[in-house]
Amino acid sequence: MFPTRRSILELAAATAVLSATTATAATAHARSRDKLGYAIVGLGGYANVILPRFAECRHSRVAALVSGSADKARRYGVQYGVPERSQYSYETFDDLRNNPDVDIVYVILPNGMHHEYTLRAAAAGKHVMCEKPMANTAAEAESMIAACRAADRKLMIGYRSHFEAANLEAMRVVRAGELGRPRIVTAEHGFNIGDPTQWRLNRALAGGGSLMDIGIYSLQAARYLTGEEPVEVTALESTDRSDPRFREVEDTINFQLRFPSGVVADCVSTYGSHHNRYRVVGTEGWIDAESATGYGGNRLRLHRDGRTAEHPVPEAGQNQFSAQLDHLSLCVMNDRAPIVAGEEGLKDMRIIEAIYRAARERRTVSL
Repeated sequence: MFPTRRSILELAAATAVLSATTATAATAHARSRDKLGYAIVGLGGYANVILPRFAECRHSRVAALVSGSADKARRYGVQYGVPERSQYSYETFDDLRNNPDVDIVYVILPNGMHHEYTLRAAAAGKHVMCEKPMANTAAEAESMIAACRAADRKLMIGYRSHFEAANLEAMRVVRAGELGRPRIVTAEHGFNIGDPTQWRLNRALAGGGSLMDIGIYSLQAARYLTGEEPVEVTALESTDRSDPRFREVEDTINFQLRFPSGVVADCVSTYGSHHNRYRVVGTEGWIDAESATGYGGNRLRLHRDGRTAEHPVPEAGQNQFSAQLDHLSLCVMNDRAPIVAGEEGLKDMRIIEAIYRAARERRTVSL
């Protein structure tokens, strides 16, 4: 009547074989098609940015929608050609496992829901694109990576700037040594947040304040422009707790990152004022961007030999959104690791936790 140790081990082995067989079959199915199917989870504001971009994709298409509103799902389904059989609620989300048209789940939900839906997507046998920050904590990020690895599914984080032409050119200029030796990076991102009832100001849903939202662009810029990982951080928080917007989360954090080469990055993250810029200063010049990480219209300036001029941005074959979507599809088709895999998101989460600790304890924190 009771299972023996041997029977438990045999069952576990059989389950592993079945999971591996299912994953292999799904991958083979994906490779046989030119366009892989995405299920978009969460039909809020950012989904309205992502969904139209599928029309420009070469290897990706909308295959399913997941929403808490059946009316919204139906409306979007008509607009983007998704039949009702491929429209799901959060309660029926796990039924995606039975939809062979869905290869990838794109989690576009509040930060606090990323962990749950990534794990559920992996359990359903689907690859995952998850918006940034990938989770509320580094521990959650680690378990997301582990779950996708155990299911033999890809996990990519939605760092769109890694696919945007101006940012790619800025990376190239710095790393090619065209500024000489990089010395200082400044990165500022912020906006004046409004409605105090929105999810971004709810700690459980957001995981924190501006740093967990707009501040991640400053952190990412410092990392991808230098091509290095910071070794220590300092930080200073400034929040008016009498402001109803900031009863649970922080407003402004100024943080400093020190890199192994000696480069120092001075970064701003705020919900109190508008910022979208960065600059890298080297021994022989500087390059800056403003707007730096917008949805479009990002521009570069280069200063060298005593002259400052607009720096041309090479023509891109795709915009940052469709390029990001197609990148994961191609990684699935060709069994390659995404350039911004889950491990990239985990690095940010560990640094973010160190920044919060440095601000809280008013000291330098080593990484």
